[in-house]
Amino acid sequence: MASHGLSMTRHDGVALIGFLAAAFATAAVGGLASVDAGTYYNGLDRPAWAPPSGLFGPVWTVLYTLIGIAGWLAWRRGGFRAAPAAFALYAGQLVLNAAWTWLFFAGEQPGAAFAEITVLWLVILATAVLFARRSRPAGLLLVPYLAWVGYAAALNFALWTSN
Repeated sequence: MASHGLSMTRHDGVALIGFLAAAFATAAVGGLASVDAGTYYNGLDRPAWAPPSGLFGPVWTVLYTLIGIAGWLAWRRGGFRAAPAAFALYAGQLVLNAAWTWLFFAGEQPGAAFAEITVLWLVILATAVLFARRSRPAGLLLVPYLAWVGYAAALNFALWTSN
């Protein structure tokens, strides 16, 4: 059984490492698709509010850390069996997260990527709501991710329609 207090067991520590590993594995899969992302991104007609390509790495590093911790905090409240739908959505958003990078950067398909990121945003929202029912901090840790993906969706749309 997962611990519910402030103390952390060895099992909790292993689980935290597992959740962080899953989040950063998502980053790695996406990273494979974005090896030449700078060339593609810098070649696009970007809106004035588009961030420089160098900002994405640091922002995503923080977000993947928050995603991993959020999953772990929700898991600590009864494990996977206590919230199968929440963890199915959690896994789904990780897959969708990595897939977007492949569609946008490797596939250079901003229209398909926009459709996909819209679904990703909805899945993150649903995950945050279900996680918040188990652990308020777990749900709240997904809010920056939700906000960034919303911003990325708006940027994706702008790039799609102007290029």
